[in-house]
Amino acid sequence: MLPYHQFYLNNGLEVIVHEDHSSKMAVFNLLYKVGSRNENPGKTGLAHFFEHLMFGSSKNVPVFDRELERVGGSCNAFTSPDITNYYISLPASNIETAFWLESDRMLQLTLSEKTIETQRKVVIEEFKQRYLNQPYGDIWHHLRDLAYTKHPYRWPTIGQDLKDIEGYNKDDIWDFYKSHYSPDNAILVVGGNVSLSQIEALAKKWFAPIKPSVKTRSEITQEPEQKQMRIKKVMAKVPTDALYKAFKIPGKNESGYAEADLISDLMGFGKSSILEQKLVKNGKLFASIGGYVLGSVDPGLLVFSGKMESGVSSEEAEVALDQEIQSFIDNKIEDNSLQKIKNQDEAMKSYESIQLLNRVYNLAYYAHLGSPDLYMEEFENKSKINSEELSSWAKKILIDEKSSVIHYKSISS
Repeated sequence: MLPYHQFYLNNGLEVIVHEDHSSKMAVFNLLYKVGSRNENPGKTGLAHFFEHLMFGSSKNVPVFDRELERVGGSCNAFTSPDITNYYISLPASNIETAFWLESDRMLQLTLSEKTIETQRKVVIEEFKQRYLNQPYGDIWHHLRDLAYTKHPYRWPTIGQDLKDIEGYNKDDIWDFYKSHYSPDNAILVVGGNVSLSQIEALAKKWFAPIKPSVKTRSEITQEPEQKQMRIKKVMAKVPTDALYKAFKIPGKNESGYAEADLISDLMGFGKSSILEQKLVKNGKLFASIGGYVLGSVDPGLLVFSGKMESGVSSEEAEVALDQEIQSFIDNKIEDNSLQKIKNQDEAMKSYESIQLLNRVYNLAYYAHLGSPDLYMEEFENKSKINSEELSSWAKKILIDEKSSVIHYKSISS
């Protein structure tokens, strides 16, 4: 169990303190409960765009990075469909600098025309380089759009279309900031060589004066149940065909998510996985294949994805994949195989806990799911799942009617 203290400011900011006096460093992690799931059609990519804007100037901080570097700190951030997360590592003796910097940009980001247009160019270039000009780079645009019809998970965090990013005006940007970047929509976790009393005092000094948002946040449009397989072909200049098959699974906090995660690990994680052994090592169709879940708050996807050997069609490969999926459903899951996956999961948890940054982030992430305690509860519940329970969930999840399939076709094939 990760030790922590938790308290709330009157403006709604949740604050968590993780003391570790073995380190001279501190990590300041500020998680905002906003991601691409909080966007609207035509204005997609705003959450990710805003992550870039937050490193511009605020009223009292002309250049964010410069002020942090002066005290020996470093920072970064990322956006997902569900959250936007900002983190700073610095000597614990300089922790107040992190409070000053983050509170200033939460309260009074400058959002000058120059900053907006500079970052717009940066994000547009990122969209082109990572998603349009890379082989298979636009797969998540295709797969999300196929798997979802209503939910905002139907576009990736970068945005649905370049036109959306090109079209944001200043009112769109200010409204997004005022709606989501406020203390009542954030979780602050500070870890390292700090004390509870110290962080309480600093949180009240720097964040308590900031008022909660008065904006009403939109409800998330929920996805209707999928009852029919969806198939799409994408033609592109890629080296070989590729196959992506996604099945609907429960959300992160829901019954069945942990089972789906274990299923994906057994079937498609690492060199000893079923699909790697059967379809790559001892097969002639797949050059590579893997399985994984998208750990999303709302119902997400279990994805099997693979690249074909030269000259092999994705349709032929899908037949082989389906045979292995059916075999997994029909046959008893070996206890020793399941235990091996659980052992790997435990080893990964132990490795994660070594880094202060990982501990602090996990406290923030699971607090956003409902409680920091969920971090260990999820692991403990997962370790108790037996092969019969896993087989039962495999029968519920791995059915064609709930799948979405992309055949990514090489034009040369």
